[in-house]
Amino acid sequence: SRIAVIGDSTFFHSGITGLLNVVYNQSNVITIIADNRTTGMTGHQDHPGTGRTLMGKETVAIDLEQLCRACGITEVVRVDPYLIKETRNTIRRLLNIKKPAVVISQRSCALISARPGAPKKVDAEICSGCRSCLALGCPALSFEQEKALIISTACIGCGMCVEICPKGAIL
Repeated sequence: SRIAVIGDSTFFHSGITGLLNVVYNQSNVITIIADNRTTGMTGHQDHPGTGRTLMGKETVAIDLEQLCRACGITEVVRVDPYLIKETRNTIRRLLNIKKPAVVISQRSCALISARPGAPKKVDAEICSGCRSCLALGCPALSFEQEKALIISTACIGCGMCVEICPKGAIL
């Protein structure tokens, strides 16, 4: 199995043809579409999935799930990437089916959405220094003096680090 990751805007712009080729060639590929309802890499413009034109006029919002099914994908699953265990289990399940699949990982863009919670903190007394939290790749997570550290000004309060910490050291 192979895994491909693409943003929603890029998928609409140029990824659909790749998905069609996955279906046509019966490739064992899981395509993960990071659906944040914006074009983050160029300034947060709308795209065909947002329901607004670039001029701000309301229009039809193309449904990613329906589009993927219309391309011939029978296994299309929506996940909330903040629910790490559920997302991992979904991907593991799809890796075992040995046919094309799509995971729509849907969550609003962290750069433009309201903070879901207060910035998190690390209890240095509990932190074992295992570095599990660093696997998230979160820009707010750092490591100093053999302990995890959260940069409060960069933390959006999503809580993913709380979920992944095996010691319960992130509050």
